[in-house]
Order: sequence, then structure tokens, then C-alpha cells
Amino acid sequence: MPKRKTEATDSNAAEVGDEHDEITTEIREISPAHYVLKIESFSLLSKSGITMYKTKEFQVGDQKWRLILYPNGDKSMEGEDHVSLYLAVSGANPPKFGWEINATVRFFVFDQIRDEYLAKEGKNRRFHTMKSKWGIPRFMPLKTFINPSNGYLVDDTCFFGVEVFVVKNLGQGECLTLKASPNSVSHEWRISNFSTLVYDFSSEIFTAGKLKWKLHLYPRGNTHDRHKNLSIYLCLVDSSCRKVKVTFTIRLKGKAGRTHQMTGGSSWFSDGCRDWGFDSFLPLKTVQEYLVGDVCVVEAEVEVLGIVSKLP
Repeated sequence: MPKRKTEATDSNAAEVGDEHDEITTEIREISPAHYVLKIESFSLLSKSGITMYKTKEFQVGDQKWRLILYPNGDKSMEGEDHVSLYLAVSGANPPKFGWEINATVRFFVFDQIRDEYLAKEGKNRRFHTMKSKWGIPRFMPLKTFINPSNGYLVDDTCFFGVEVFVVKNLGQGECLTLKASPNSVSHEWRISNFSTLVYDFSSEIFTAGKLKWKLHLYPRGNTHDRHKNLSIYLCLVDSSCRKVKVTFTIRLKGKAGRTHQMTGGSSWFSDGCRDWGFDSFLPLKTVQEYLVGDVCVVEAEVEVLGIVSKLP
């Protein structure tokens, strides 16, 4: 059977010590996921002087809770002639000082004739030291509850339930910091005996935008440009950030101020993409024209535009 769901502002539903709340009412077949309270001989509660009943502790998430029932209503919260239901953080095992729990609470009463549950749910609540419980003082009028034709009290037996869905803060997030006036930093890398080099290697680490970088060079080309072109890349070494927005230029500096340069544009460096550069920076036969006594001079100009870091 599809569940029926309606939303209304229920003036009978109030948070303890707070303003009236918006309550969602729902009919469903599935039983409460977290705790069920069965009461036999409900009419004997008041005769036995039991005006309020607390269940034993049950655990949801990292916290222990109790379901609280006022069979004849919580008079302190204008719940006279009603059934009142609350959920409370267990005082027997209170959280640490300064604790805070965000949760959504749903209360139930079982219709034994139709084999379905009436559920009422409030908006997401914040439980803390000053407000360690929340509930609905006027959950259901007693006349409605005890009327046998409604199915909530059959042979003086009834069932209540509760679900609590804790919204756990995983401490995940990020902070994007953009720089209004970014500074450009240049780093020069002098490579000796260039004509004898075969394998790829990296420059010393340098700093730009308070982050650590290096250049990585393939003197005989990388992948499909092997033995054809010089390949050069800018690499993010720093692990203190998640993403970095950068503009960069790589230059090959030769005799008499001769320069060959390529600009990487605006690129994002991240954990999954720490290298940006050029597979075909310059043909190998042309590189020879830039060497000064078999010394290759590479310069990187880096400008950090923004940083994405882990949110504290």
C-alpha cells in the first residue's frame, strides 16, 4: 500500500520550551525502525499513579535515548486530555560537555485494525544541554485514542514507537580563497650536460603563492613525442591544499636573450591532476639552438589565483 503523506502546521505540536512546530503526518505499514513500546492494560496506568513513563535506553548513532509517554497528557505543556510523546537524550549516559546532536524525530502509534501506523514527524531538531528532549504534547486526543473503532487501543493494549535520524557532522568541507592581487613568481632552472641526458627528472622545489612546486622535464620527449619533442611540466608538490587555480608560463632561454615560451592558461591543479604542461614544448632539433655550452635554461612563471583548502 502506498503511504499517504500530508503536511500541516499543527498548533498542538510544540517543542519543549519553544514555539509551535510544523509537523508532517504520515500513514505507513512499516513498523518503527528504532524502538517500540507495547503497553498491556493501558487503563491501569492512571489507576497505578503512572502519569509519565520512560522506556529503557536504546541507542541510535553514538547516543542513547529514551521514549517518554504521558498517557493522560503532559499538563505542563498544555497536553491535557491528550497522549503526549517525547524523545530525550538519556541522562544516564549524557554526552560530553558542549555536546550538540542534530536529529529528525518521528513518533508512531499503531492502528491494530488496519495494520498500519500513524506517524508524526517534526523538522530537524538540535538537541543540546538546555534542550535535551523534544516531543509532541498533544500527539493525539485521548477520546480518539481510546475509541475502539480507531484501532489504537484494542483489548486495552496499544503500541507506540519512535525513529530518530541523527544528522552526523562528518567534518567535511572546503574553503575557496581567491586572491585579489596575485603575485607572479619566476623560477629559473639551469640544466648542465643536457645533450647527455636520457631519462626524465625534476627540478629543485620552489615556492609560489605560498605553495611548493617543481618542474619536470623529459629531455628526449614523453610518450608519443618520444625522440621528437622536449616535454616540460609544472608540478604541484604541496599537499596542504585540495585544488589550486593557476596561470603559468614556461620558457626556454637561449643565447642573446632568445626565448621560446608557452603559456598554460588558467588551470586547476589538484590531487587527481598535479601536473600541467606541454608534451610538445619544442622539437628536439630546435632545442640545440637554445643551449649555451650544453646548458639548458628553463624558467617557470607561476601566478596562483585561488586555493581550495580543507575546511577547518
